[in-house]
Amino acid sequence: MSSIDLKKLLDSGVHYGHLTRKWHPNMAPYIFMERNGTHIIDLNKTAWKLEEASKALTKIAQSGRKILFVATKKQAKEILADHASACNMPYITERWPGGMLTNFVTIRKAIKKMIAIDKMKQDGTFLTLSKRERLQVDRQRAKLEKDLGSIADMTRLPGALFIVDIKREHIAVREAQKLGIPIFGMVDTNSDPEQIDFAIPSNDDASKSIDIILAHVSEAVKEGLTIRQNEREKAKADKAKSEKTEKPAKEEKPKADEEKKEETNA
Repeated sequence: MSSIDLKKLLDSGVHYGHLTRKWHPNMAPYIFMERNGTHIIDLNKTAWKLEEASKALTKIAQSGRKILFVATKKQAKEILADHASACNMPYITERWPGGMLTNFVTIRKAIKKMIAIDKMKQDGTFLTLSKRERLQVDRQRAKLEKDLGSIADMTRLPGALFIVDIKREHIAVREAQKLGIPIFGMVDTNSDPEQIDFAIPSNDDASKSIDIILAHVSEAVKEGLTIRQNEREKAKADKAKSEKTEKPAKEEKPKADEEKKEETNA
C-alpha cells in the first residue's frame, strides 16, 4: 500500500469543508481553521484516519468478506463504480434499495429473478413468450440491472460498507448500524463522524477529492485480496508437497510383500 502524500491531498481539494454555519460540532477535532466563512480540514488528521481505515479494509478483504461501496451523488457515481470494479467489490450507485441489508433475503430474491430471466434468454424460453410479455420482461430486467446489477455476486451480507457522504446515505448507515456491520466513509464538516466506525475527514463533494480517497482505499482492498490469494496458493502447495512426501511411504509396503512372496516361492 502506497504512503499518503499530503501534497496530493491538498492539490485534490480534500481539505475544503462546508460553510461554517453548516458544520457539525463533532467534526471540531478534524478542523484546522476557518477561511472566508469555510472550514478547512486538517489533512494530517485525514492522512492518519485514511491510513487507519485502509489497514482495517485490507484485513477484511484478506478474510474473504465483501466490502460494499455506496455513493449515489452524481459526482461520485462513476468514480466509485470504477474503483469498486477494479478491486472486484459490489457497489450501489443508484437509489439505495430500502432493506438492502436488513431485508437482504428479499433483495436476493430480486437478484435471483434477474438471473432467471437471463437463463430464459439462454435456453430459448424467452422466445416462446408473446411480444408484449417479452417487452415486460425486458423492462423488468433493465430495472433490476440498474438497481441491483452491481451486487449480483453478493450472496451474503457484506463484511463492511464504504460510503461517500454519510449524511446523504443515512439509510445505508442506519441499516448497517442495526446489523453491526462496520462502516467506513468520507466525512465532510457537515456530518457526524461518530455515526460510523472509520471516519475519514475529507471533502465528499469534489470529484478529485473523492477519486484520491477511493484510489487509496481500493488499493488497500486489492492488497488484502493479494495476500489472501498468496496464502491460498501457499496452502495448496504445502498440501501437494505433503501428499507427495506421504505417497512413497505407502508404496513401500506392497514392494516388501512382493519380495517376501518371491522368497517363499524360491
